[in-house]
Amino acid sequence: MIRGGEIAKGTVLLIKNCPYLVVEREFVNPGKGTAFARCKLKNLKDGSVLTQQVFKTPDMVEDAVVDTITAQFLYSDTDSYIFQNTETFEQIEVPTSLNPDLKYYLRDDVDYQIVIWEGNAIDVKVPQKMVFTVAESENYVKGDTVSGATKPIKTETGLTVRVPLFIKQDEKIMVNTESNDYLERVNK
Repeated sequence: MIRGGEIAKGTVLLIKNCPYLVVEREFVNPGKGTAFARCKLKNLKDGSVLTQQVFKTPDMVEDAVVDTITAQFLYSDTDSYIFQNTETFEQIEVPTSLNPDLKYYLRDDVDYQIVIWEGNAIDVKVPQKMVFTVAESENYVKGDTVSGATKPIKTETGLTVRVPLFIKQDEKIMVNTESNDYLERVNK
């Protein structure tokens, strides 16, 4: 059990026997009355989102006991993504229905955090910043700034990102995986 005031971003709570990840948390201390935490929660089983959940500071909330395993991506099939535990070399199956867009961030040279609840994988945490290679990019003429000085490109995983006009095919770029925003060109 955890107090409402101790809830932090990243905490996993058990609500109606379902694990919810705290995605956003705002602590509110009104001038009159009890302080509370206003949270946005993501259901780790079906991906649905609860907004504006309020937990008063003294209230007790059940927190879910989850394990986190470091794993590397091996391959995917139609129903699941297959990862390998980096310590025990066990294979872990993550259903593709859990996060269909995860395929754009999966590479075999990156470590991922797999969240396990009651023996089942319920979430895959992708690093916040990742480096991708530009696979498809159109060439733009210098001075062509009608489109806001950015252009769409595709990475080697199929992810579409808007980048500055000077980015060319086969260059490496760093991307914020939470917002899919271009961060910088990577010279390696």
